[in-house]
Amino acid sequence: MTDPTPEAPVQRIDLASDQDVATVTDWEKATADVLRKSRRLGDDDADSLVWERLARTTLDDISVAPIGQRSDLDGLTTAGRPARDGDWDNRPPLAGDDAKALNEAALVDLENGATSLFLDLDGNVDLEVALKGVFLDLAPVTLRRPTPEQSAALADVLAERPDAPHPDNNLSADPVTAEVFGHAGTGATPDEAFAGTAARAKALGIRGVVVDGTVLHDRGASDAQELGWTMAVGAHYLRLLTEAGHSLDESAALIEFRYSATDEQFPTIAKFRAARRLWARVLELSGGSDVPQHQHAVTSSPMMTTFDPYVNMLRTTVAAFAAGVGGADAVTVLPFDARLGRSDAFGRRIARNTSSLLTAESHLGKVTDPAGGSYAVEKLTDDLAVVAWAEFTQIEAEGTIASDEALAALKVRVNAVRDRRDQQVADRSRPVTGVSEFPNLGETLPTREGTGLAAGAVSYAWAYEDLRREPAAQPVFLATLGPVAAHTARATFATNLFAAGGVSVTSAGATTGVEDLLAAHAGEKVACLAGTDAAYAEWGAEAVAALRDAGVTRVILAGKPKDLAVDDSCATGLDALAFLNRTREALA
Repeated sequence: MTDPTPEAPVQRIDLASDQDVATVTDWEKATADVLRKSRRLGDDDADSLVWERLARTTLDDISVAPIGQRSDLDGLTTAGRPARDGDWDNRPPLAGDDAKALNEAALVDLENGATSLFLDLDGNVDLEVALKGVFLDLAPVTLRRPTPEQSAALADVLAERPDAPHPDNNLSADPVTAEVFGHAGTGATPDEAFAGTAARAKALGIRGVVVDGTVLHDRGASDAQELGWTMAVGAHYLRLLTEAGHSLDESAALIEFRYSATDEQFPTIAKFRAARRLWARVLELSGGSDVPQHQHAVTSSPMMTTFDPYVNMLRTTVAAFAAGVGGADAVTVLPFDARLGRSDAFGRRIARNTSSLLTAESHLGKVTDPAGGSYAVEKLTDDLAVVAWAEFTQIEAEGTIASDEALAALKVRVNAVRDRRDQQVADRSRPVTGVSEFPNLGETLPTREGTGLAAGAVSYAWAYEDLRREPAAQPVFLATLGPVAAHTARATFATNLFAAGGVSVTSAGATTGVEDLLAAHAGEKVACLAGTDAAYAEWGAEAVAALRDAGVTRVILAGKPKDLAVDDSCATGLDALAFLNRTREALA
Protein backbone atom coordinates (compact mmCIF):
# COMPACT_ATOMS: atom_id res chain seq x y z
CA MET A 1 0.00 0.00 0.00
CA THR A 2 1.21 3.49 -0.76
CA ASP A 3 1.18 6.28 1.76
CA PRO A 4 -1.88 8.49 1.52
CA THR A 5 -1.46 11.85 -0.10
CA PRO A 6 -0.82 14.40 2.64
CA GLU A 7 -3.63 16.88 3.14
CA ALA A 8 -3.16 20.34 1.72
CA PRO A 9 -2.61 23.02 4.36
CA VAL A 10 -5.77 24.79 5.49
CA GLN A 11 -6.06 28.20 3.89
CA ARG A 12 -7.79 31.06 5.64
CA ILE A 13 -10.49 32.71 3.61
CA ASP A 14 -10.97 36.40 4.32
CA LEU A 15 -14.61 37.36 3.83
CA ALA A 16 -13.92 41.07 4.19
CA SER A 17 -11.59 43.28 2.24
CA ASP A 18 -9.08 45.50 4.00
CA GLN A 19 -11.30 48.56 3.73
CA ASP A 20 -14.17 46.66 5.35
CA VAL A 21 -12.25 45.88 8.55
CA ALA A 22 -13.49 48.15 11.33
CA THR A 23 -12.29 48.72 14.87
CA VAL A 24 -14.39 49.30 17.98
CA THR A 25 -13.52 52.99 17.70
CA ASP A 26 -14.83 53.07 14.12
CA TRP A 27 -18.11 51.50 15.26
CA GLU A 28 -18.45 53.97 18.14
CA LYS A 29 -17.98 56.91 15.79
CA ALA A 30 -20.48 55.65 13.20
CA THR A 31 -23.05 54.84 15.87
CA ALA A 32 -22.52 58.17 17.63
CA ASP A 33 -23.24 60.01 14.36
CA VAL A 34 -26.62 58.26 14.15
CA LEU A 35 -27.48 58.97 17.79
CA ARG A 36 -26.62 62.65 17.39
CA LYS A 37 -29.01 62.91 14.46
CA SER A 38 -31.77 61.46 16.66
CA ARG A 39 -30.73 63.75 19.58
CA ARG A 40 -29.87 60.82 21.82
CA LEU A 41 -26.29 62.03 22.04
CA GLY A 42 -25.01 65.60 22.34
CA ASP A 43 -22.47 67.20 20.04
CA ASP A 44 -19.99 67.45 22.89
CA ASP A 45 -20.56 63.90 24.20
CA ALA A 46 -17.80 61.36 23.71
CA ASP A 47 -18.41 58.71 21.05
CA SER A 48 -17.82 56.01 23.66
CA LEU A 49 -21.09 56.98 25.39
CA VAL A 50 -22.96 54.99 22.74
CA TRP A 51 -22.47 51.87 24.88
CA GLU A 52 -24.33 53.48 27.75
CA ARG A 53 -27.06 55.00 25.58
CA LEU A 54 -27.84 51.75 23.75
CA ALA A 55 -27.44 49.30 26.63
CA ARG A 56 -30.55 47.81 28.18
CA THR A 57 -31.01 46.36 31.63
CA THR A 58 -32.81 43.10 32.29
CA LEU A 59 -35.09 42.37 35.22
CA ASP A 60 -32.05 40.75 36.84
CA ASP A 61 -30.17 44.08 36.57
CA ILE A 62 -27.84 42.68 33.94
CA SER A 63 -26.64 45.31 31.49
CA VAL A 64 -26.84 44.03 27.92
CA ALA A 65 -24.58 45.84 25.45
CA PRO A 66 -25.87 46.68 21.95
CA ILE A 67 -23.26 44.37 20.36
CA GLY A 68 -20.72 41.87 21.58
CA GLN A 69 -16.98 42.29 21.21
CA ARG A 70 -13.94 40.07 21.55
CA SER A 71 -13.00 41.50 24.94
CA ASP A 72 -16.26 40.09 26.37
CA LEU A 73 -14.63 36.66 26.35
CA ASP A 74 -11.43 37.66 28.15
CA GLY A 75 -10.96 35.33 31.10
CA LEU A 76 -14.29 33.60 30.47
CA THR A 77 -14.40 29.83 31.00
CA THR A 78 -17.56 27.78 30.71
CA ALA A 79 -18.77 24.27 31.42
CA GLY A 80 -21.88 22.33 30.53
CA ARG A 81 -22.19 23.58 26.97
CA PRO A 82 -25.19 22.30 24.96
CA ALA A 83 -24.34 18.91 23.49
CA ARG A 84 -27.59 17.84 21.82
CA ASP A 85 -26.83 15.96 18.63
CA GLY A 86 -29.64 16.39 16.12
CA ASP A 87 -33.19 17.67 16.33
CA TRP A 88 -34.95 18.33 19.60
CA ASP A 89 -38.02 16.38 20.66
CA ASN A 90 -41.21 17.92 19.31
CA ARG A 91 -43.35 17.50 22.45
CA PRO A 92 -46.92 18.85 22.06
CA PRO A 93 -49.09 19.32 25.14
CA LEU A 94 -52.24 17.30 25.78
CA ALA A 95 -54.66 18.18 28.58
CA GLY A 96 -57.97 16.90 29.90
CA ASP A 97 -59.82 14.11 31.67
CA ASP A 98 -61.24 12.25 28.65
CA ALA A 99 -58.94 9.30 27.94
CA LYS A 100 -60.44 8.61 24.52
CA ALA A 101 -60.13 12.24 23.41
CA LEU A 102 -56.54 12.37 24.67
CA ASN A 103 -55.75 9.22 22.70
CA GLU A 104 -57.22 10.60 19.49
CA ALA A 105 -55.24 13.84 19.85
CA ALA A 106 -52.04 11.96 20.74
CA LEU A 107 -52.23 9.77 17.65
CA VAL A 108 -52.87 12.77 15.41
CA ASP A 109 -49.84 14.53 16.91
CA LEU A 110 -47.55 11.53 16.57
CA GLU A 111 -48.64 10.85 13.01
CA ASN A 112 -47.89 14.47 12.06
CA GLY A 113 -44.46 15.31 13.40
CA ALA A 114 -44.57 14.94 17.18
CA THR A 115 -41.87 12.74 18.70
CA SER A 116 -42.97 12.71 22.36
CA LEU A 117 -45.97 13.72 24.48
CA PHE A 118 -46.53 16.14 27.39
CA LEU A 119 -49.65 15.12 29.35
CA ASP A 120 -51.54 17.40 31.73
CA LEU A 121 -54.04 15.02 33.31
CA ASP A 122 -57.18 16.11 35.11
CA GLY A 123 -58.00 13.41 37.65
CA ASN A 124 -57.40 9.68 37.37
CA VAL A 125 -57.39 9.27 33.60
CA ASP A 126 -57.18 5.73 32.25
CA LEU A 127 -53.71 5.94 30.72
CA GLU A 128 -54.01 2.52 29.12
CA VAL A 129 -56.80 3.98 26.98
CA ALA A 130 -55.14 7.39 26.56
CA LEU A 131 -51.89 5.80 25.32
CA LYS A 132 -53.42 3.01 23.23
CA GLY A 133 -51.48 2.70 19.98
CA VAL A 134 -48.65 4.92 21.26
CA PHE A 135 -45.30 3.16 20.95
CA LEU A 136 -43.72 4.13 24.24
CA ASP A 137 -40.41 2.62 23.17
CA LEU A 138 -40.26 5.28 20.45
CA ALA A 139 -42.39 8.19 21.70
CA PRO A 140 -41.67 9.01 25.36
CA VAL A 141 -44.27 10.56 27.67
CA THR A 142 -43.78 13.07 30.47
CA LEU A 143 -46.39 14.46 32.86
CA ARG A 144 -47.20 17.98 34.01
CA ARG A 145 -47.31 18.25 37.81
CA PRO A 146 -48.82 14.81 38.35
CA THR A 147 -50.25 13.31 41.49
CA PRO A 148 -48.50 10.19 42.83
CA GLU A 149 -51.43 8.15 41.49
CA GLN A 150 -50.90 9.50 37.97
CA SER A 151 -47.17 8.77 38.09
CA ALA A 152 -47.92 5.22 39.26
CA ALA A 153 -50.47 4.76 36.48
CA LEU A 154 -47.89 5.73 33.85
CA ALA A 155 -45.39 3.32 35.41
CA ASP A 156 -48.00 0.54 35.23
CA VAL A 157 -48.59 1.17 31.53
CA LEU A 158 -44.86 1.21 30.79
CA ALA A 159 -44.28 -2.00 32.76
CA GLU A 160 -47.01 -3.86 30.90
CA ARG A 161 -45.66 -3.04 27.42
CA PRO A 162 -43.57 -5.85 25.84
CA ASP A 163 -40.82 -3.51 24.59
CA ALA A 164 -38.43 -1.64 26.85
CA PRO A 165 -39.65 1.95 27.27
CA HIS A 166 -37.78 4.86 25.73
CA PRO A 167 -35.34 6.19 28.36
CA ASP A 168 -36.84 9.69 28.07
CA ASN A 169 -40.18 8.58 29.49
CA ASN A 170 -40.59 10.35 32.83
CA LEU A 171 -42.81 9.55 35.81
CA SER A 172 -42.33 13.25 36.61
CA ALA A 173 -42.33 13.23 40.41
CA ASP A 174 -41.93 16.79 41.67
CA PRO A 175 -42.87 16.98 45.35
CA VAL A 176 -41.51 20.49 45.94
CA THR A 177 -43.79 22.00 43.32
CA ALA A 178 -46.70 19.94 44.64
CA GLU A 179 -46.11 20.88 48.27
CA VAL A 180 -45.45 24.58 47.64
CA PHE A 181 -48.10 25.23 45.01
CA GLY A 182 -50.66 22.55 45.83
CA HIS A 183 -51.56 19.06 44.67
CA ALA A 184 -54.77 17.13 44.18
CA GLY A 185 -53.74 13.59 45.13
CA THR A 186 -55.92 11.50 47.44
CA GLY A 187 -53.39 8.94 48.67
CA ALA A 188 -49.78 9.37 49.72
CA THR A 189 -48.42 12.89 49.51
CA PRO A 190 -45.95 13.64 46.69
CA ASP A 191 -43.16 13.86 49.26
CA GLU A 192 -44.03 10.46 50.73
CA ALA A 193 -44.27 8.84 47.30
CA PHE A 194 -41.09 10.42 45.90
CA ALA A 195 -38.59 7.70 46.78
CA GLY A 196 -40.85 4.93 45.52
CA THR A 197 -41.54 6.72 42.24
CA ALA A 198 -37.83 7.31 41.65
CA ALA A 199 -36.99 3.68 42.43
CA ARG A 200 -39.65 2.45 40.02
CA ALA A 201 -38.35 4.76 37.29
CA LYS A 202 -34.83 3.45 37.80
CA ALA A 203 -36.07 -0.14 37.54
CA LEU A 204 -37.83 0.71 34.25
CA GLY A 205 -34.72 2.43 32.87
CA ILE A 206 -36.43 5.81 32.52
CA ARG A 207 -36.45 9.18 34.26
CA GLY A 208 -38.59 9.67 37.32
CA VAL A 209 -38.17 13.27 38.48
CA VAL A 210 -38.91 16.75 37.12
CA VAL A 211 -37.50 20.03 38.39
CA ASP A 212 -40.11 22.51 37.17
CA GLY A 213 -38.93 26.09 36.68
CA THR A 214 -42.09 27.08 34.81
CA VAL A 215 -44.08 27.13 38.04
CA LEU A 216 -42.02 30.07 39.35
CA HIS A 217 -41.87 31.73 35.93
CA ASP A 218 -45.67 31.64 35.77
CA ARG A 219 -45.77 33.64 39.01
CA GLY A 220 -43.61 36.42 37.62
CA ALA A 221 -40.03 35.28 38.31
CA SER A 222 -37.08 36.62 36.34
CA ASP A 223 -34.76 34.33 34.38
CA ALA A 224 -32.15 34.25 37.15
CA GLN A 225 -34.80 33.54 39.78
CA GLU A 226 -36.16 30.66 37.72
CA LEU A 227 -32.65 29.26 37.30
CA GLY A 228 -31.79 29.72 40.97
CA TRP A 229 -35.02 28.03 42.00
CA THR A 230 -34.33 25.00 39.79
CA MET A 231 -30.80 24.65 41.14
CA ALA A 232 -32.14 24.72 44.70
CA VAL A 233 -34.86 22.17 43.91
CA GLY A 234 -32.41 20.02 41.95
CA ALA A 235 -29.94 20.01 44.84
CA HIS A 236 -32.77 19.08 47.23
CA TYR A 237 -33.73 16.13 45.04
CA LEU A 238 -30.12 14.98 44.84
CA ARG A 239 -30.07 14.87 48.64
CA LEU A 240 -33.32 12.91 48.81
CA LEU A 241 -32.26 10.45 46.12
CA THR A 242 -28.80 9.77 47.53
CA GLU A 243 -30.34 9.30 50.98
CA ALA A 244 -32.62 6.70 49.37
CA GLY A 245 -29.59 4.73 48.22
CA HIS A 246 -28.97 5.96 44.66
CA SER A 247 -25.51 7.12 43.66
CA LEU A 248 -25.07 10.77 42.78
CA ASP A 249 -24.72 10.05 39.07
CA GLU A 250 -27.75 7.74 39.13
CA SER A 251 -29.72 10.47 40.90
CA ALA A 252 -28.72 13.12 38.35
CA ALA A 253 -29.68 10.79 35.47
CA LEU A 254 -33.22 10.45 36.88
CA ILE A 255 -33.91 14.20 36.70
CA GLU A 256 -35.28 16.33 33.87
CA PHE A 257 -35.38 20.14 34.12
CA ARG A 258 -38.32 22.08 32.73
CA TYR A 259 -37.86 25.75 31.79
CA SER A 260 -40.00 28.46 30.23
CA ALA A 261 -38.96 29.93 26.89
CA THR A 262 -40.06 33.48 26.11
CA ASP A 263 -40.06 35.69 23.04
CA GLU A 264 -36.96 37.49 24.34
CA GLN A 265 -34.67 35.63 21.99
CA PHE A 266 -31.15 36.19 23.33
CA PRO A 267 -32.05 36.05 27.04
CA THR A 268 -33.82 32.73 26.40
CA ILE A 269 -30.83 31.30 24.52
CA ALA A 270 -28.60 32.43 27.38
CA LYS A 271 -30.94 30.97 30.01
CA PHE A 272 -30.84 27.45 28.62
CA ARG A 273 -27.08 27.61 28.17
CA ALA A 274 -26.62 29.02 31.69
CA ALA A 275 -28.81 26.29 33.16
CA ARG A 276 -26.46 23.59 31.90
CA ARG A 277 -23.45 25.47 33.24
CA LEU A 278 -25.07 25.89 36.67
CA TRP A 279 -26.09 22.23 36.95
CA ALA A 280 -22.62 21.09 35.89
CA ARG A 281 -21.24 23.20 38.74
CA VAL A 282 -23.71 21.72 41.24
CA LEU A 283 -22.68 18.20 40.25
CA GLU A 284 -19.00 19.12 40.36
CA LEU A 285 -19.28 20.50 43.90
CA SER A 286 -21.33 17.46 44.93
CA GLY A 287 -18.62 15.09 43.78
CA GLY A 288 -20.43 13.72 40.75
CA SER A 289 -19.36 13.34 37.16
CA ASP A 290 -20.56 15.41 34.24
CA VAL A 291 -24.08 13.99 33.78
CA PRO A 292 -25.64 16.26 31.12
CA GLN A 293 -28.69 18.22 32.19
CA HIS A 294 -31.75 17.05 30.25
CA GLN A 295 -33.91 20.08 29.38
CA HIS A 296 -37.57 20.37 28.48
CA ALA A 297 -38.58 23.82 27.20
CA VAL A 298 -42.19 25.02 27.36
CA THR A 299 -43.12 28.28 25.68
CA SER A 300 -44.11 30.86 28.26
CA SER A 301 -47.73 31.04 29.40
CA PRO A 302 -47.53 34.61 30.85
CA MET A 303 -46.29 36.04 27.54
CA MET A 304 -49.45 34.80 25.80
CA THR A 305 -52.35 37.20 25.28
CA THR A 306 -56.09 36.77 24.99
CA PHE A 307 -56.56 39.66 22.59
CA ASP A 308 -55.07 39.50 19.09
CA PRO A 309 -54.17 35.87 19.85
CA TYR A 310 -52.65 35.28 16.42
CA VAL A 311 -49.62 37.31 17.54
CA ASN A 312 -49.00 34.42 19.95
CA MET A 313 -47.80 32.43 16.94
CA LEU A 314 -44.93 34.89 16.54
CA ARG A 315 -44.13 34.78 20.24
CA THR A 316 -44.03 31.00 20.41
CA THR A 317 -41.97 30.72 17.22
CA VAL A 318 -39.26 32.99 18.63
CA ALA A 319 -39.42 31.14 21.97
CA ALA A 320 -39.11 27.71 20.34
CA PHE A 321 -36.24 28.93 18.16
CA ALA A 322 -34.38 30.33 21.17
CA ALA A 323 -34.92 27.21 23.28
CA GLY A 324 -33.71 24.97 20.46
CA VAL A 325 -30.66 27.10 19.76
CA GLY A 326 -30.00 27.19 23.51
CA GLY A 327 -29.77 23.41 23.54
CA ALA A 328 -33.16 22.23 24.86
CA ASP A 329 -33.66 18.50 24.38
CA ALA A 330 -37.44 18.75 24.04
CA VAL A 331 -39.64 21.72 23.15
CA THR A 332 -43.33 22.16 23.88
CA VAL A 333 -45.04 24.94 21.92
CA LEU A 334 -48.31 26.10 23.43
CA PRO A 335 -51.07 26.69 20.83
CA PHE A 336 -51.81 30.32 19.98
CA ASP A 337 -55.34 30.01 21.41
CA ALA A 338 -54.19 28.54 24.74
CA ARG A 339 -55.67 31.49 26.66
CA LEU A 340 -59.06 31.31 25.01
CA GLY A 341 -59.96 27.77 26.05
CA ARG A 342 -59.26 24.25 24.87
CA SER A 343 -57.28 24.57 21.64
CA ASP A 344 -58.85 23.32 18.43
CA ALA A 345 -57.20 21.21 15.75
CA PHE A 346 -55.89 24.26 13.90
CA GLY A 347 -54.20 25.71 16.98
CA ARG A 348 -52.62 22.37 17.84
CA ARG A 349 -51.40 21.84 14.28
CA ILE A 350 -49.76 25.28 14.09
CA ALA A 351 -48.04 24.70 17.44
CA ARG A 352 -46.84 21.25 16.45
CA ASN A 353 -45.61 22.44 13.07
CA THR A 354 -43.60 25.27 14.62
CA SER A 355 -40.94 22.87 15.85
CA SER A 356 -41.20 20.81 12.67
CA LEU A 357 -40.45 23.86 10.53
CA LEU A 358 -37.53 24.88 12.71
CA THR A 359 -35.94 21.42 12.62
CA ALA A 360 -37.03 19.67 9.41
CA GLU A 361 -36.96 22.73 7.14
CA SER A 362 -34.63 25.22 8.83
CA HIS A 363 -32.30 22.43 10.07
CA LEU A 364 -31.54 24.20 13.36
CA GLY A 365 -30.74 20.89 15.01
CA LYS A 366 -27.88 20.15 12.63
CA VAL A 367 -25.49 22.39 14.57
CA THR A 368 -24.61 21.74 18.19
CA ASP A 369 -24.63 24.94 20.27
CA PRO A 370 -24.98 27.32 17.31
CA ALA A 371 -24.77 30.34 19.63
CA GLY A 372 -21.46 29.16 21.07
CA GLY A 373 -18.63 31.61 20.44
CA SER A 374 -20.96 34.58 19.95
CA TYR A 375 -19.45 37.34 22.05
CA ALA A 376 -22.81 38.73 23.10
CA VAL A 377 -24.40 35.36 23.91
CA GLU A 378 -21.37 34.05 25.79
CA LYS A 379 -21.24 37.24 27.89
CA LEU A 380 -24.98 37.18 28.61
CA THR A 381 -24.80 33.48 29.49
CA ASP A 382 -21.99 34.14 31.95
CA ASP A 383 -23.67 37.19 33.51
CA LEU A 384 -26.96 35.33 33.90
CA ALA A 385 -25.25 32.28 35.42
CA VAL A 386 -23.49 34.48 38.00
CA VAL A 387 -26.74 36.16 39.10
CA ALA A 388 -28.60 32.83 39.14
CA TRP A 389 -25.88 31.24 41.25
CA ALA A 390 -26.25 34.07 43.75
CA GLU A 391 -30.00 33.38 43.87
CA PHE A 392 -29.35 29.68 44.42
CA THR A 393 -26.82 30.22 47.19
CA GLN A 394 -29.15 32.71 48.88
CA ILE A 395 -31.90 30.08 48.99
CA GLU A 396 -29.43 27.57 50.39
CA ALA A 397 -28.17 30.04 53.00
CA GLU A 398 -31.73 30.79 54.13
CA GLY A 399 -32.37 27.12 54.90
CA THR A 400 -32.65 25.38 51.49
CA ILE A 401 -35.81 25.02 49.46
CA ALA A 402 -37.30 22.88 52.23
CA SER A 403 -37.33 25.90 54.57
CA ASP A 404 -40.44 28.05 55.01
CA GLU A 405 -38.19 31.06 55.60
CA ALA A 406 -36.35 30.56 52.31
CA LEU A 407 -39.61 30.17 50.39
CA ALA A 408 -41.10 33.29 52.00
CA ALA A 409 -38.03 35.35 51.13
CA LEU A 410 -38.05 34.01 47.56
CA LYS A 411 -41.71 34.99 47.20
CA VAL A 412 -40.87 38.56 48.22
CA ARG A 413 -38.12 38.76 45.60
CA VAL A 414 -40.34 37.29 42.88
CA ASN A 415 -43.15 39.73 43.73
CA ALA A 416 -40.70 42.63 43.44
CA VAL A 417 -39.71 41.51 39.93
CA ARG A 418 -43.35 41.03 38.98
CA ASP A 419 -44.20 44.55 40.13
CA ARG A 420 -41.25 45.96 38.20
CA ARG A 421 -42.34 44.17 35.04
CA ASP A 422 -45.92 45.37 35.53
CA GLN A 423 -44.66 48.95 35.64
CA GLN A 424 -42.65 48.47 32.45
CA VAL A 425 -45.74 47.09 30.74
CA ALA A 426 -47.75 50.01 32.11
CA ASP A 427 -45.43 52.65 30.64
CA ARG A 428 -44.99 50.54 27.49
CA SER A 429 -41.21 50.36 27.78
CA ARG A 430 -42.00 46.63 27.66
CA PRO A 431 -44.59 46.65 24.85
CA VAL A 432 -47.10 43.87 24.24
CA THR A 433 -47.97 43.77 20.55
CA GLY A 434 -51.68 43.59 19.88
CA VAL A 435 -52.57 44.71 23.40
CA SER A 436 -50.58 47.69 24.67
CA GLU A 437 -49.34 48.46 21.14
CA PHE A 438 -51.34 48.26 17.89
CA PRO A 439 -54.57 46.98 19.46
CA ASN A 440 -57.56 46.14 17.31
CA LEU A 441 -60.79 47.16 19.03
CA GLY A 442 -62.85 45.74 16.22
CA GLU A 443 -61.44 42.20 16.33
CA THR A 444 -63.63 39.15 16.76
CA LEU A 445 -61.93 36.64 19.02
CA PRO A 446 -62.03 32.93 18.15
CA THR A 447 -64.36 31.00 20.42
CA ARG A 448 -63.06 28.04 22.39
CA GLU A 449 -64.65 25.84 25.04
CA GLY A 450 -63.17 24.71 28.33
CA THR A 451 -59.97 25.85 29.99
CA GLY A 452 -56.86 26.64 27.98
CA LEU A 453 -53.35 25.42 28.69
CA ALA A 454 -52.16 28.94 29.55
CA ALA A 455 -55.11 29.89 31.73
CA GLY A 456 -53.35 29.16 35.02
CA ALA A 457 -50.71 31.88 34.58
CA VAL A 458 -51.41 35.61 34.79
CA SER A 459 -50.64 37.31 31.48
CA TYR A 460 -48.01 40.04 31.42
CA ALA A 461 -50.67 42.16 29.72
CA TRP A 462 -53.34 41.48 32.38
CA ALA A 463 -54.00 45.13 33.27
CA TYR A 464 -54.69 46.15 29.66
CA GLU A 465 -56.74 43.03 29.02
CA ASP A 466 -58.92 43.77 32.05
CA LEU A 467 -59.74 47.16 30.50
CA ARG A 468 -60.41 45.61 27.11
CA ARG A 469 -62.88 43.13 28.60
CA GLU A 470 -65.05 46.05 29.74
CA PRO A 471 -64.85 48.70 26.99
CA ALA A 472 -65.55 52.31 27.86
CA ALA A 473 -69.19 53.28 27.45
CA GLN A 474 -68.42 56.41 25.44
CA PRO A 475 -65.77 57.33 22.84
CA VAL A 476 -63.23 60.11 23.01
CA PHE A 477 -63.63 62.91 20.49
CA LEU A 478 -60.40 63.18 18.50
CA ALA A 479 -60.18 66.90 17.77
CA THR A 480 -57.79 66.82 14.84
CA LEU A 481 -56.27 70.16 13.86
CA GLY A 482 -55.44 70.79 10.22
CA PRO A 483 -55.19 68.48 7.20
CA VAL A 484 -54.78 64.71 7.55
CA ALA A 485 -51.12 64.80 6.53
CA ALA A 486 -50.38 67.20 9.37
CA HIS A 487 -52.25 65.56 12.24
CA THR A 488 -52.05 61.85 11.31
CA ALA A 489 -48.93 61.02 13.38
CA ARG A 490 -50.34 62.25 16.70
CA ALA A 491 -53.88 61.18 15.86
CA THR A 492 -52.69 57.62 15.18
CA PHE A 493 -50.63 57.58 18.39
CA ALA A 494 -53.59 58.74 20.46
CA THR A 495 -56.03 56.36 18.76
CA ASN A 496 -53.80 53.35 19.49
CA LEU A 497 -53.23 54.49 23.05
CA PHE A 498 -56.94 54.83 23.76
CA ALA A 499 -57.67 51.50 22.08
CA ALA A 500 -55.18 49.78 24.41
CA GLY A 501 -57.55 50.68 27.25
CA GLY A 502 -60.76 49.72 25.49
CA VAL A 503 -61.60 53.31 24.51
CA SER A 504 -62.79 54.06 20.99
CA VAL A 505 -62.52 57.43 19.27
CA THR A 506 -64.56 59.51 16.85
CA SER A 507 -62.40 61.72 14.66
CA ALA A 508 -63.08 65.18 13.28
CA GLY A 509 -61.00 64.38 10.20
CA ALA A 510 -59.46 67.18 8.16
CA THR A 511 -60.23 70.60 9.65
CA THR A 512 -59.43 74.22 8.89
CA GLY A 513 -60.72 75.90 12.02
CA VAL A 514 -62.83 75.70 15.17
CA GLU A 515 -66.06 75.61 13.15
CA ASP A 516 -65.05 72.27 11.60
CA LEU A 517 -64.32 70.81 15.04
CA LEU A 518 -67.65 71.86 16.47
CA ALA A 519 -69.48 70.51 13.43
CA ALA A 520 -67.92 67.08 13.97
CA HIS A 521 -68.40 67.07 17.75
CA ALA A 522 -71.37 64.92 18.77
CA GLY A 523 -71.58 65.58 22.48
CA GLU A 524 -68.59 63.53 23.66
CA LYS A 525 -67.47 64.45 27.19
CA VAL A 526 -63.76 63.90 26.59
CA ALA A 527 -61.79 65.38 23.71
CA CYS A 528 -58.20 64.91 22.62
CA LEU A 529 -56.44 67.54 20.52
CA ALA A 530 -54.17 66.06 17.84
CA GLY A 531 -52.11 68.25 15.55
CA THR A 532 -48.70 69.77 14.95
CA ASP A 533 -46.95 72.13 17.35
CA ALA A 534 -47.59 74.91 14.86
CA ALA A 535 -51.33 74.19 14.84
CA TYR A 536 -51.40 74.13 18.64
CA ALA A 537 -49.72 77.53 18.73
CA GLU A 538 -51.98 78.96 16.03
CA TRP A 539 -55.44 77.90 17.17
CA GLY A 540 -55.07 75.34 19.96
CA ALA A 541 -56.24 77.72 22.71
CA GLU A 542 -59.28 78.72 20.66
CA ALA A 543 -60.11 75.03 20.07
CA VAL A 544 -59.87 74.20 23.78
CA ALA A 545 -62.17 77.09 24.72
CA ALA A 546 -64.70 76.19 22.03
CA LEU A 547 -64.79 72.53 23.06
CA ARG A 548 -65.38 73.42 26.69
CA ASP A 549 -68.21 75.74 25.65
CA ALA A 550 -69.66 72.80 23.70
CA GLY A 551 -69.85 70.67 26.86
CA VAL A 552 -66.49 68.86 26.90
CA THR A 553 -65.50 68.28 30.52
CA ARG A 554 -61.96 66.96 29.94
CA VAL A 555 -59.50 68.05 27.26
CA ILE A 556 -56.39 66.00 26.49
CA LEU A 557 -53.42 67.05 24.38
CA ALA A 558 -51.63 64.56 22.12
CA GLY A 559 -47.97 65.38 22.59
CA LYS A 560 -45.85 67.02 25.26
CA PRO A 561 -47.65 69.52 27.51
CA LYS A 562 -47.91 72.99 25.96
CA ASP A 563 -49.05 76.37 27.23
CA LEU A 564 -52.64 75.31 26.75
CA ALA A 565 -55.38 75.00 29.39
CA VAL A 566 -55.77 71.23 29.02
CA ASP A 567 -56.49 68.62 31.71
CA ASP A 568 -54.09 65.90 30.57
CA SER A 569 -51.60 65.00 27.87
CA CYS A 570 -50.23 61.85 26.26
CA ALA A 571 -46.84 61.26 24.71
CA THR A 572 -44.24 58.52 24.42
CA GLY A 573 -43.00 57.37 27.81
CA LEU A 574 -46.08 58.15 29.87
CA ASP A 575 -47.62 55.66 32.30
CA ALA A 576 -50.21 54.50 29.80
CA LEU A 577 -52.29 52.52 32.29
CA ALA A 578 -52.59 55.43 34.71
CA PHE A 579 -53.54 57.72 31.82
CA LEU A 580 -56.14 55.29 30.51
CA ASN A 581 -57.70 54.85 33.94
CA ARG A 582 -57.96 58.63 34.35
CA THR A 583 -59.58 58.91 30.94
CA ARG A 584 -62.07 56.11 31.62
CA GLU A 585 -63.06 57.74 34.90
CA ALA A 586 -63.87 60.92 32.98
CA LEU A 587 -65.91 58.90 30.46
CA ALA A 588 -67.93 57.08 33.13
